[in-house]
Amino acid sequence: MLERVGVVAVVVLLAWGVLGRPGRARGLALAASLGLTVVLLAGDVWHQAQVQAIVDRPPVAVALAALAGVVVVLATATALRRPEVVPVAAVAVLPFRVPLTLGGETANLLVPLYLVIAAGGLARVVRDLRSGDGAPAPPRPTVWLERLLFGFVVLYALQATYSGDLSKAVQNVAFFYVPFGVLFALLVETRWTRGLLRTWLGVLVGLALLFCAVAFLQEATHHVFLNDKLKESNAYNPYFRANSLFFDPNILGRFLVVVLLLVAPIAAWATDRRRIVPAVAVLVVVWLGLLTTLSQSSFGALLMGLAVLAGARWTGRRLAVAGGVVIGVLAVLVLVFPGLVGLHLDRSSSIRKATSGRSDLVSGAATLFADRPLTGWGSGAFSVEYRRERHDTNGNDVAASHTIPLTVAVEQGVVGLAVYVALLVAAFQLLLRGARTALARLAIGAAFAALVVHTLGYAAFLEDPMTWALLALGVALARRRERGREELTRAEMAGAPAA
Repeated sequence: MLERVGVVAVVVLLAWGVLGRPGRARGLALAASLGLTVVLLAGDVWHQAQVQAIVDRPPVAVALAALAGVVVVLATATALRRPEVVPVAAVAVLPFRVPLTLGGETANLLVPLYLVIAAGGLARVVRDLRSGDGAPAPPRPTVWLERLLFGFVVLYALQATYSGDLSKAVQNVAFFYVPFGVLFALLVETRWTRGLLRTWLGVLVGLALLFCAVAFLQEATHHVFLNDKLKESNAYNPYFRANSLFFDPNILGRFLVVVLLLVAPIAAWATDRRRIVPAVAVLVVVWLGLLTTLSQSSFGALLMGLAVLAGARWTGRRLAVAGGVVIGVLAVLVLVFPGLVGLHLDRSSSIRKATSGRSDLVSGAATLFADRPLTGWGSGAFSVEYRRERHDTNGNDVAASHTIPLTVAVEQGVVGLAVYVALLVAAFQLLLRGARTALARLAIGAAFAALVVHTLGYAAFLEDPMTWALLALGVALARRRERGREELTRAEMAGAPAA
């Protein structure tokens, strides 16, 4: 019972700590959310008997905890002096996961990112406590997106209270929603100058080139790291898939697609040759790196992102004709040459094979949704309910439907789906409004659209820090634009010339 109350308290405090008025109350709420998250996760880990590795090696565990504490304290001091370091440090460690073994199970956790978020969050708490109450609140022209985003997280916590797998919901809240919610707040409140945006993008591009270099090396040697299942798959299949420094090729593909779409507008619209040539070179290298993943979900995501960019470049009939040609070619490939995609329309088994068995997950999810359509089976419950519905006594590891809307439908029902759809509508409205004349916002909107499409084949929507980062950047840039309009209006009212 305490764990169910705790998961709700954690996210309510988080929402207050992010959306509240600047001051001591907001700082205390955020501090309480971070502290309770640690307690909640520790309780869940202990309850699940996953502490054997720590019990067996207490000196190592204590030493690592002490080292992490020292790093966070030093980083917090740096963040207090130079807040602009936080977003750069966050993006520099954004993709890196550390495999940790607890109770015989290995989880790939974003430990470096957690340390940066902890330091930035503590620095924000200190600033709030120092500022006192009554500090003027910043303008919030995009408050509906923020409310829907954290409203979805609060709803997730509330629906965890009747879940058949509370532990899964607690882990999602502790490992993803709380830390990434803090990251969102830090990025939204950053003063984004042109120089900082260039630095942020430059770090992403540098990481992408590094990952591509490793992927090319894996392709040349036919040897991958980190993922034993991928090694076995590569050994028995006629094709080879690289994962670089990521656990899964699809995660690598998602990251590379985001970078491609953030750089593509520079190559397409920049007028300075000194910017166009490097941008095109980056696109070529990253595209070749994406090919090594053979990630179908990533290719689909890239097509959607490029469609968003094309929508800004082309209008009317030319866009409709181009879209029709693409759809027509895809339809011909599937209907006339189904073997090219491993699909034989007269055999259901080929459909299952072509979708890597995910058609079974989709059908199972549809059955579960039909059984409890309004409020769902509870947050994090997809895996246990799917195994129960399929009478799976072997304990096969089914984490999700691999399609975010289906996972939301099963776990949270129509209520959760309504908030999810409203969140997407608000996000696209914010990111794409006027984006045709704003290069940075257009790139962010295209990258976010690609992420949404990727979640239709590989899940991980709000479980991906990149989603929160792109939304935060969109909110921050929209606020900057709004403040610019307000300053222009005040200048005009005062009779001053507009800058």
